[in-house]
Amino acid sequence: MDNEESHSGLETMSKLTHIDSKGNAKMVDVGEKQSTHRIATASGSIRMASETLALIAAGGHKKGDVIAIARIAGIQAAKSCSGLIPLCHPLLLTSVDVALELDSAQNCVLIEATCKVNGQTGVEMEALTAVSVAALTIYDMCKAVDKNMVIEAICLKEKLGGNSGHYQRSESV
Repeated sequence: MDNEESHSGLETMSKLTHIDSKGNAKMVDVGEKQSTHRIATASGSIRMASETLALIAAGGHKKGDVIAIARIAGIQAAKSCSGLIPLCHPLLLTSVDVALELDSAQNCVLIEATCKVNGQTGVEMEALTAVSVAALTIYDMCKAVDKNMVIEAICLKEKLGGNSGHYQRSESV
């Protein structure tokens, strides 16, 4: 690697807030940031066989109500985000809402999570983690009948608050 490549790599790393100028991981210092109301919404889905979706819809799964358990798992995951992702700050979430919708046309469960906080850092990771763990919970509960399920399209849809302002995903997933 020549000096030009090395320099551009360090320049890129300096733009990443969790990487210091030497390329070392660091937790961002938010101590001087103003506490504001912050909201983030993430979404994703888990695609499955139509028979699996029908089983979930009928509430006939022997492990219990798949949707209710996935919702609770998503909420719990948002609350535990800093224990799962090493450089996330622990947050005192004011609200976590996890919505799950059965989509028989696409043979999937659509998942959306919205997290809120009054704090010095955003809640994007908490919303994304809630969606991810809700989908993983559905997979875990249904894997005995359908190992071909696919978790997909997990993304940040919108965030409000903080220095970077309002972000809204321009394309739908």
